[in-house]
Amino acid sequence: MMKRRMILCVLVICGISKTLAKICQKPEVVASAYVTEDATILTNVAFTTQFLLKCSNGVKGITLYAEVDGKSLPAARLSSDNKYQVSWTEDAKKARSGDYNIKLFDEERYSAIRKAVRNGEDPSSVKPLAVVVLNNPGVYLGPWVNSELLAVLLATLIAYSAFSTKFKLLA
Repeated sequence: MMKRRMILCVLVICGISKTLAKICQKPEVVASAYVTEDATILTNVAFTTQFLLKCSNGVKGITLYAEVDGKSLPAARLSSDNKYQVSWTEDAKKARSGDYNIKLFDEERYSAIRKAVRNGEDPSSVKPLAVVVLNNPGVYLGPWVNSELLAVLLATLIAYSAFSTKFKLLA
């Protein structure tokens, strides 16, 4: 009986220590980003950010989730040294310029968000693990006047002036 209690106690302590070891303490994020800037022939703008997550307690390989403007996204782990990537697309006409805040959550915090949504509570009360800021300088949608339209207008103007000059000379 005493052995069973001892074994159970050891298993509980091991489980708690393993759970605590997977929690990232004092996270630091070093990020780089890419945004499609020329959308003259595209319908969607791609947003991609890669970041390195450094934890003060040296935790590696944790599962991360991201939230951007209310959309939940998975953070893909790129390597075992805590390098991650978050990507998404938006319609080129709806993509706004400026800063996008990418909130990062570990499994525990992401579960808390899902629980808050399920219970009808405010999910913004859950503090993110870290926030990555992605800056979109704006998307070029093309010139205001297409070159084809400009060529047609110039050809029409030249033809009109040529015919009006011809008629003035013949009259």
